[in-house]
Amino acid sequence: MRRRHAALIGAATLIAMAAWMLTAPQPLAADDVAQGPGNAAAGARIFHAGGCASCHAAKGAKGAARLALGGGAPLDTPFGRFQPPNISPGPDGIGGWTLAQFDNAMRRGMAPDGRHYYPAFPYTSYARMRPGDVADLFAYLKTLPAVAGTTPDHDLAFPYSIRRGIGLWKRLYLDAQPVVPLPANAPAAARAGQYLVEGPGHCGECHTPHDGFGGSDRTRWLAGGPDAEGKGKVPGLTPPALAWSAGEIADYLKTGFTPDYDSVGGSMVEVQANMAQLTDADRAAIAAYLKALPASK
Repeated sequence: MRRRHAALIGAATLIAMAAWMLTAPQPLAADDVAQGPGNAAAGARIFHAGGCASCHAAKGAKGAARLALGGGAPLDTPFGRFQPPNISPGPDGIGGWTLAQFDNAMRRGMAPDGRHYYPAFPYTSYARMRPGDVADLFAYLKTLPAVAGTTPDHDLAFPYSIRRGIGLWKRLYLDAQPVVPLPANAPAAARAGQYLVEGPGHCGECHTPHDGFGGSDRTRWLAGGPDAEGKGKVPGLTPPALAWSAGEIADYLKTGFTPDYDSVGGSMVEVQANMAQLTDADRAAIAAYLKALPASK
């Protein structure tokens, strides 16, 4: 009996040790971390492509107020309520962060203190960003106004409240490789659009169906699905779901008007406002990528 108890204790200890190791944060390798100083002017493009203001500025903010990133409206999901934090360059935001800490947050979902971030922060897409663009974005954020105050904690039920468990989730869903293997003869514009859509633009976070664990179902990439906040459905962006021409897609991202002169609505209002800040070439690249995608299931 004593040997059996000892064996059970030993097995439980090994399981606990394995679980601890499997759920540990995985920081970027030293030779992969972004190097500074970044270019703040170039970082403004990444800021708009990434839609940072949509989550981290106050709800309904307009003009200069969209650059005050003290934390935005909560995100209500089936897993609980997530609170976008203060990411302004003040002491309550990222003012004390190093570039390496910021890069690990963006591409590894890891806080400066080593905790996992919840994937309501779309680091599964940001993982595909180039280190130079991360450095540029960090430089740009440093030019924005500091905002005082912190946001409330997330309100999550068990077991989602166990943050350490995100380490296992990341092993399933955190992947820096491109989602769609474009053909070798794909035009340069489509490849540029792939980077914007799959990386900083994180379009797949809303336009791709999610499984029961909240991870993107890549077999149905950009095929549309239920809204994460339970308010209807998000449309698909692949052929034939999106039958617009490349020019019509680019024009919609610039003006907010569809080919039949309807206007952008819902949560896409914020996204289109961000996309309107990009260049015509960027919007054309996004359209070229969407037109190059295979038909979705």
